[in-house]
Amino acid sequence: METVTHHGRTTAYRLADRGGEESPLLFVHGSGGTHEVWKGQLGRLSSDRPVVALDLSGHGESDDIDADAGYETRAAYVDDVLAVAEETDAGVLVGNSLGGAVAQQLVIERDHEFDALVLAGTGAKLPVLDDLLEWLQSDFDRAIEFLHGPDRLFHDADSRYVQLSTESMKRVGQRTTLRDFVSCHDFDVRDKLEDIDVPTLAVVGEHDHLTPPEYHERLAAEIPDCRYREVLGAAHLAMLEEPEGFNTAIREFLDDLE
Repeated sequence: METVTHHGRTTAYRLADRGGEESPLLFVHGSGGTHEVWKGQLGRLSSDRPVVALDLSGHGESDDIDADAGYETRAAYVDDVLAVAEETDAGVLVGNSLGGAVAQQLVIERDHEFDALVLAGTGAKLPVLDDLLEWLQSDFDRAIEFLHGPDRLFHDADSRYVQLSTESMKRVGQRTTLRDFVSCHDFDVRDKLEDIDVPTLAVVGEHDHLTPPEYHERLAAEIPDCRYREVLGAAHLAMLEEPEGFNTAIREFLDDLE
């Protein structure tokens, strides 16, 4: 893992570089996750572009923050992403779920130019079920079990990936995972989508019940330059469950831009 220090804290990231000359892709994980969710992209997605995946503050090997859940937390996560983007000269930003919310907030509010944006398993508004918010506070194991139910994080994934996701969420811990989900629940940029002025791909697993296809259809309809793509046989963590389909969607999007 490599690190960058900013705002008094250190953010960790993994870089996979096969000698590509194009600007890197930077991947941002979702609630309760780490950079490991992008194992199907690190070193495998592109020989032309380095691939970077970070741990947001309080996740994996990155320092934590003292921030209220909601906008303050998302703004701190935006700072994490910007610090790694500037350190690695990343040109393409890819965000899943909460990471997609962070990516949208960054592009809308901050003065930093990316060549392209990929919004995966996310939306312009990310409401969380009241029961899930309650379980995240009072019964973390039940919340994790619910999230790993059919057509939520996974559709029909290899048990190894389910185990990886479950163990990762437990390592991140209840406090940080709850903060993440509350920060999703608070997110709403439906009236600001027209301010996203970068070519965008909205990509979703066909069976995703957490951020369903209609969320992404709205992104494609309201972001000025946005395309829609489904990954067959996958749910919310399409990048992990069906990495080839997910990677192909990104490759074809970037090839079309070129």
